[in-house]
Amino acid sequence: MQTPDETMTRVLKERCSMAVTLAEVAAQAGVSPATVSRVLNGGYPVAGSTRTRVERAVEELGYIANGPARALAAATSDLVGVLVHDVADSFFGILAGSLQGALATTGQTGGRRLAVVCNTEGDPAAELSYLTLLEGQRAGGIVLTGGAVEDPEHADALAARIARMAAGGAPVVLCGRPPLPVPAGLPVTTVMFDDHGGAFRLAEHLLTLGHRRIAYVAGPQGLSTTRERLAGHRAALLRHDPDLPEACAALTLHAAFERSAGYDAARELLRRGAPFTAVAAANDTIAAGVAAALREEGIRIPEDVSVAGFDDLPFCADTAPALTTVRVPLREAGVLAAQLVTGRRPQPPGGITTLPTELMVRASTAPPPTEGSRP
Repeated sequence: MQTPDETMTRVLKERCSMAVTLAEVAAQAGVSPATVSRVLNGGYPVAGSTRTRVERAVEELGYIANGPARALAAATSDLVGVLVHDVADSFFGILAGSLQGALATTGQTGGRRLAVVCNTEGDPAAELSYLTLLEGQRAGGIVLTGGAVEDPEHADALAARIARMAAGGAPVVLCGRPPLPVPAGLPVTTVMFDDHGGAFRLAEHLLTLGHRRIAYVAGPQGLSTTRERLAGHRAALLRHDPDLPEACAALTLHAAFERSAGYDAARELLRRGAPFTAVAAANDTIAAGVAAALREEGIRIPEDVSVAGFDDLPFCADTAPALTTVRVPLREAGVLAAQLVTGRRPQPPGGITTLPTELMVRASTAPPPTEGSRP
């Protein structure tokens, strides 16, 4: 007897072998084929509720818009789709570049692969849209990078799409995000970073130096990376002193993963007037903005305030002072993701690999100033 996961995998594979027509999607959504075509082509205005019904029908039926691709439903190409939040962000640029370089290397199980980088800007709808386009092109593999938007409806839609593509023969690697609930037996692998542990060690470093009034500029709310790093930071505070998380709560705020957002966050911390002796940022780009705002106010780093980041992007060693941060193995992750999506490396037990992070202590952190010093 088959397990529920085995049954679901079989059903998904059967669906992938059948060509769903435009008329079937229209009937499922209760609209005309012309309306379905308008929604898929995106060239005409369609009411929001109608668009939602059509997109849901496309998702449920597994419709592939590309006609030739439907005729070759059992085939896949040498194309590998790589979804990133922002290719201009060094975090994603390094990861995608490493992955692309590894894909271009001839392996024992096949030749070069074409990487197509898709910039989602962190938009869940864009993520699903790009997956639809890649499915239509019969992509031979998919790599999704960056933190996941923690919305149950989107997670369900994404899991269904990923499961269908994997059942159709396209391996999927989730890189830097948590696993999705897909049936067992599908070629879906997760490569995670130890964000929680890295944030814990960074906060522990600041605590060991003697800091107690530690400000924290977290990333955007509703993102898995933000949650993991903030949880690690708070866990270190709690371990050191059960009262510290509450004492530092007023010094914690959220900001986008951008330099300008870090700058604005530091200005807001200064405006609030609550004293702090260190600022830990959820990534290095935020930390750069924080440092700029502090310098504008004549606050010295680290003599007055220590500043630390996360990721260890290339500029960190060249800032003045050099930035204490947590190294995320981006290049190693890109190579590993390429090996997994091409089958050059087998899936790990349980389908999940967690890559370690490393504390990089540099000159931007030091013991706190004596009482009465700024800010």
